[in-house]
Amino acid sequence: MSRQPSVSVVVPTRDRPELLRAAARAILAQEYPGPIEVVVVFDQSTPDESLTGLSAPDRAVRVIRNERTPGLAGARNSGTLAAEGELVAFCDDDDEWLPGKLAAQVDALAADPSAEFVCCGIRVSYDGHTVDRVLEKDRVTLDDLLRDRMTELHPSTFLIRATALRDGFGLVDEEIPGSYAEDYEFLLRAARSAPLINLRTPSVLVRWHKRSYFAQRWDTISEALQWLLRRYPEFAGQPAGEARVTGQIAFARAASGDRRGALRWARRTLRRNPREPRAYLALAVAGRVVRADAVLRTLHKRGRGI
Repeated sequence: MSRQPSVSVVVPTRDRPELLRAAARAILAQEYPGPIEVVVVFDQSTPDESLTGLSAPDRAVRVIRNERTPGLAGARNSGTLAAEGELVAFCDDDDEWLPGKLAAQVDALAADPSAEFVCCGIRVSYDGHTVDRVLEKDRVTLDDLLRDRMTELHPSTFLIRATALRDGFGLVDEEIPGSYAEDYEFLLRAARSAPLINLRTPSVLVRWHKRSYFAQRWDTISEALQWLLRRYPEFAGQPAGEARVTGQIAFARAASGDRRGALRWARRTLRRNPREPRAYLALAVAGRVVRADAVLRTLHKRGRGI
């Protein structure tokens, strides 16, 4: 039997002790014959050294601080740079890997030496509802991602060759305002380098919360998405994809109470794609026909976002 590559799992965390322990236990319980280390990165919070007590043979738990930019991007990068594994995976502190996730992904990378990055489907849990989201593709290209964010490609599903992170397409970008959409930008950059492998199995339980970190940070969301459009001029060649992002900006401006900005971005959206629903949702919120939080609750119950 050939030697299995070592895997480092980076888990950024902040003030979620019980969920964090559940996430770590699910990683450590993976039936994978190679060594696994869990690198827990405490971001703007006091490290809990007792987590190292979860360690077992070939299953190490390390605890470090985020010494880089505060937020998800800096925390993921702190963990990645500290990781010792040949492969690096991400897992959010409120998510849980399901049985078989890691072994299947490692096998997929081993089967394609040119591949650098593999994802899988998710099982979304929100307000008592559970929905499986599985992308019906085996390969994901840059053009695919410009057209559609593909919510199924969640950071907690990412498994990447360490060499690609350190010497290839690079670390998570820490310049994005508020770290919002850092996972999407990371996917775009990775897909520029090589198509992503996708497994059509929901192998991660993803918890969506009523009060998410970005729930009321509409100005940050708007700023980050405008930054993304400037960073990726390729959106200009994908009208529907560009309209999706500008529609999100329009919705964010409406949710923040900026009616004029919402109308301006909605008009831009409809010029690119008259069928983009986010523009009409933004107009409804701006016109006070519906509340932004009501729209989000309805979408989240279906395992979708704006």
